Amino acid sequence: MARNTRTRPEPDVTALASGAAGRGLRVGLLGGSFNPAHGGHLNLSLAALKRLELDRVWWLVSPQNPLKPDDGMAPFADRLASAAAMARHPRILASDVEARLGTRFTADTLAALVRRYRCHDFVWLMGADNLRQIPAWDRWSRIFHTVPVAVFSRPSYSLGALAGPAARRFRRHRLPEAMAGRLAGSEPPAWVFCHMRLDPTSASALRARGAAWPPSPGEE
Repeated sequence: MARNTRTRPEPDVTALASGAAGRGLRVGLLGGSFNPAHGGHLNLSLAALKRLELDRVWWLVSPQNPLKPDDGMAPFADRLASAAAMARHPRILASDVEARLGTRFTADTLAALVRRYRCHDFVWLMGADNLRQIPAWDRWSRIFHTVPVAVFSRPSYSLGALAGPAARRFRRHRLPEAMAGRLAGSEPPAWVFCHMRLDPTSASALRARGAAWPPSPGEE
């Protein structure tokens, strides 16, 4: 399979929809700093494509995560290039659409995407570590009311995340894992927790050991 190293100013909906008989797409949204992108991002996205029966996954590379310090943050162009180099599947797209929208918080980004691409069914993708810490995000509960949410297991985080405030608040809106394929298009709030092969890779660990920046072809 050819390696996908393209970046685009924002998702090209016309191109992405080609061959889809003009219908809207089921799109997973994975946001983050991608400082740098790594195999964990790719594995989660591949699992989401399969388990949620998605047409595409867009990686929303954040210009600057408001919860992370500037110190140690690579330039946005380098992080976008890192994400594009790691996106090894024709249905995964690294995008700078958040920079172009001018949004800083996930709640605003999702609202803008839903307004702009009304024909698509979006799902917010995140690991269990983010489910645990999401109450620290700006207007975090609005995220659950804007699009369905899919949470994927991560080493050492899953149990704490499922016992955390976000999971408790929306416990009545959680779908059984067997119904994950129905999440896209569900009326929010709706969310599902998906178990997957655990990948211990983290961006901080890669930075600590001085991984090449951005990764060269074939590297993770």
